[in-house]
Amino acid sequence: MDHIADPDQAWPVIAAKYGVENPLPPWKTSLDGLCDALDIASCEMDDFGFTFKDRRDEEDELSATRYQSLPYPESQLVSLAHSLIARRVIGEAELRQRLAVIRARLEAE
Repeated sequence: MDHIADPDQAWPVIAAKYGVENPLPPWKTSLDGLCDALDIASCEMDDFGFTFKDRRDEEDELSATRYQSLPYPESQLVSLAHSLIARRVIGEAELRQRLAVIRARLEAE
């Protein structure tokens, strides 16, 4: 996860590099939607094993410690990824591969 949590890849740096003035990254709404979906699933499925409180507590702890060098909402995003990897919802190798595909697509434009 440390390679993903690079402060040089934070939205303020990227936005400045490309002259974007929007203070929120375009992926923030997708992050919010994913968090909402996880919260709904945790309420509807008894064996989900990842409650709203679990997710928020982990996000708060990781954002304040391991990922404190990242601004918000990057700290929220990386904390969620960390929690999903820890719960084996997605593997770190799969996440790394998906990020490489996205990066290649963005850099091709």
